Amino acid sequence: MKGLSTTIGKGLVPGSVLVCADNSGAKTMMIINKIGKAGHRRRMAACGVGDVVMVTVKSGSPTYLKKKARAVIIRSKTPIRRANGMRVKFEDNAGILITDANLPVGTEVKGAMAREIVERYIKLAGIAQRVV
Repeated sequence: MKGLSTTIGKGLVPGSVLVCADNSGAKTMMIINKIGKAGHRRRMAACGVGDVVMVTVKSGSPTYLKKKARAVIIRSKTPIRRANGMRVKFEDNAGILITDANLPVGTEVKGAMAREIVERYIKLAGIAQRVV
C-alpha cells in the first residue's frame, strides 16, 4: 500500500459513527474494527483518513442494513497536517463503501474528499465530486 505524504490524526475508534458519502444506499455506518490494524496491546485501533475499516450499516437500504461491510474513511473532523504545513479538517466524519478489491460500491460521492484518498486509491478519485 502506498504511503501518505501527510500526518493524519487518528481520531476515530471502533464505535464511531460515519456518514455514508456515496449513493450505495447506506446512510449511517458504525466502525467495528480497523483492517490491517497495528497498535498497542489492549488498546483500540484508532483510524483516520485513508484507512480501510469494517463497518456495520445502521440506517439505509435493507440490502446493507445490519450487515458487515468494508469502507474507506474520506473525511474526518480531526485535522490532517500536510507537508506544506497547512491543516485541513472537515465538518463531519464520512466514509465510502468498497468491495474486497478496493473498488467503490456507489457511483458518485456526495461532498468533498481528501486529497490523501486520491493518492492511495486511484479508482475512488473517478467518482469524487470535489477533492480538497
